[in-house]
Amino acid sequence: MRFFKMKESIDFMSMRIPALILSGLLIIGSLTSLAVNQLNWGLDFTGGTLIEVGYKEPAQLDVIRTQLDSAGFGDAIVQNFGSSEDVLIRLAPRDNVKAEQLGDQVLATLRENGDELDMRRIEFVGPNVGEELTEQGGLAMLAALICILIYVAMRFEWRFALGSVVALAHDVILTLGLFSILQLEFDLTVLAAVLAVIGYSLNDTIVVSDRIRENFRKIRKGEPIEIINTSLTQTLNRTIITSLTTILVLLALFFKGGALIHGFATALLFGVVIGTYSSIYVASLVALMLGISKEDLMPTEVEKEGADMDSLV
Repeated sequence: MRFFKMKESIDFMSMRIPALILSGLLIIGSLTSLAVNQLNWGLDFTGGTLIEVGYKEPAQLDVIRTQLDSAGFGDAIVQNFGSSEDVLIRLAPRDNVKAEQLGDQVLATLRENGDELDMRRIEFVGPNVGEELTEQGGLAMLAALICILIYVAMRFEWRFALGSVVALAHDVILTLGLFSILQLEFDLTVLAAVLAVIGYSLNDTIVVSDRIRENFRKIRKGEPIEIINTSLTQTLNRTIITSLTTILVLLALFFKGGALIHGFATALLFGVVIGTYSSIYVASLVALMLGISKEDLMPTEVEKEGADMDSLV
């Protein structure tokens, strides 16, 4: 049963120029923020010590920063973690100081004002591990895009392959730009979410591309824009249902999943929305701009009518 039934195709491509301008502006803004603000790398990538403490009452972050600065921890990054009573403190790597000793020093410093607090957890990541994770994470995204380009080129047509890769690069850049602009922490869970966004967006793009190819072969008369609009309209029911179902699950993770997966849920929520948009207005538009036509999508070998009868003569 369909979510709703379309009597006529929606003219998606009539908005292709505004969509192209919007995507261009968003990409420029994201790249600018990534160049200026960069990403707020998490401890997984930068290395250092992560300390989580719990207060009995709402913590005053400015007071905590002043206490740590006076104790020689001027580089400490202090922020709430899930609630106003939970505080996350991130320190740069220190030579010849173990994580446990560093945690004890920080805890003693924070207790000087008589505040009641307890240590929740402490983690240490070496700088070499952080650099390796950064390199491997970038290579993972690059390898994913290359494999997708090869697969779609073999499965469909090179114009669709370029459209798919452009759409995926579009989604990744905008997701990274969101984290850069808002200065949200970028850790391994967020990297996993970005890779999941690539998979989700690709799945949506493949469905649309398959329907476009099918309609190019079925519809004898029709301009490429009309066929693409028809294909997008036919897949709209599936796209809406899939996206809404995924978003409902991600909203539950975002509001109830806790601070540990907050970045993961944020990246996926934004990625699902932008991925749905890119499968309509980026991947299809790139293929259209590259001159996709019926001749490009017809089978290379077509059996002539009556050929099987000729073989019997």
